[in-house]
Amino acid sequence: MRLSRYFLPTLKDNPAEAQIASHRLMLRAGLVRQEAAGIYAWLPLGLRVLRRIERIVREELDRAGAIELLMPTLQLADLWRESGRYDAYGPEMLRIRDRHERELLYGPTNEEMVTEIVRAGVTSWRELPRNLYQIQWKFRDEQRPRFGVMRGREFLMKDGYSFDLDEAGARRSYQRMFVAYLRTFARLGVKAIPMRAETGPIGGDLSHEFIVLADTGESDVYCDRRVLDLPVPGIDVDYDGDLEPLIRAWTSLYAATSDVHDAARYDADVPEAHRLRTRGIEVGQIFYFGTRYSQPMRAQVTMPDGSARLLHGGSYGIGVSRLAGAIIEACHDDAGIAWPDAAAPFDLGIVDAKAGDAATAAVCGDLHARLAANGVDALWDDTDARAGAKFANMDLIGLPWQVVVGPRGLANGVVELKRRATGERMELSPDDLVAKFATAAAVTPR
Repeated sequence: MRLSRYFLPTLKDNPAEAQIASHRLMLRAGLVRQEAAGIYAWLPLGLRVLRRIERIVREELDRAGAIELLMPTLQLADLWRESGRYDAYGPEMLRIRDRHERELLYGPTNEEMVTEIVRAGVTSWRELPRNLYQIQWKFRDEQRPRFGVMRGREFLMKDGYSFDLDEAGARRSYQRMFVAYLRTFARLGVKAIPMRAETGPIGGDLSHEFIVLADTGESDVYCDRRVLDLPVPGIDVDYDGDLEPLIRAWTSLYAATSDVHDAARYDADVPEAHRLRTRGIEVGQIFYFGTRYSQPMRAQVTMPDGSARLLHGGSYGIGVSRLAGAIIEACHDDAGIAWPDAAAPFDLGIVDAKAGDAATAAVCGDLHARLAANGVDALWDDTDARAGAKFANMDLIGLPWQVVVGPRGLANGVVELKRRATGERMELSPDDLVAKFATAAAVTPR
């Protein structure tokens, strides 16, 4: 993509309303624009980040055996009355009446709707287990939306739902999602720690929040710092095998949000040198809730002896749009964003260091075309801005790699390659540069 043809409205100054780094940088780097309190338009650069996050979420969920569908954003109030949640959910639910006076709501979550879908479509025990998920926009009418996309009213979410014959099967589904979440967040370049958490309005008695540690996080968290060093399962993890040892390794060390923190147990179980009290950003949460929805909604299957059995369920959320902000909170410096490779809107930026020079423009154009042919997404700054302004803009938007093409380097047959996160620089011939990124694109885990 040539920057001269792209829509990227960056800002020089920090917006007055932005209180945390991710909000400030998302506005300055042209990722989002606020349209109303807690409601944002995702501009082209920000949308590319969402699509990158979505891709990795889908790949890991599909690998774990989940199946994607898409449900409406509007739901019938009667479904929520079946489960008993319509009146209990609270003012965060946006309630609507259509022209026929039918009561609707803009979905904050989809336990009721997916239970109705499975109730209608699954009748025999032979059809279980099932794990369905979607990536869909949600709305919760937050009283005080703040911190940009970290606590907005409209947000993009992956919500998934498992259905099993019994508690043992449901807990195995829970374990699969536990492992899939560890892999998902690791691939996105952040360390998300699973912590015991409250179940809240979802219900049930088992839940873990996945927390990215950050000083600007809204949650107080307590953990054994040794959990930070645990290895994430590899791509060869067997989701059909015994995941219990892996889950036990992650849950045997103390990690809890403030809502369920047990101070006495913390002091007894965690050596003082390993105690870590800090703040964190929730990027995902998983729940096991048994028959919480299947019982009032009569979601059941027929067993071999002709009897009926209620389904055991779980739900699993990842805040896709919130993740964009959380990644920035974890990956930025004074100059701007420093995207991890997997979440970056483009794989690298190409800077023409001397606008109007035919030789540098020709090499930039050749690199841009050859990289694209090898599956590498590059943003080429071909504008007539001064070199310093181009470098500052590239640091602000935070592409993981920057390629600088200037007359001095070309005279020696090289271009400069800079790693955004570390500042490391190296010189490569154009051919070697293309080979480096073409190879990396070919071996990136999918």
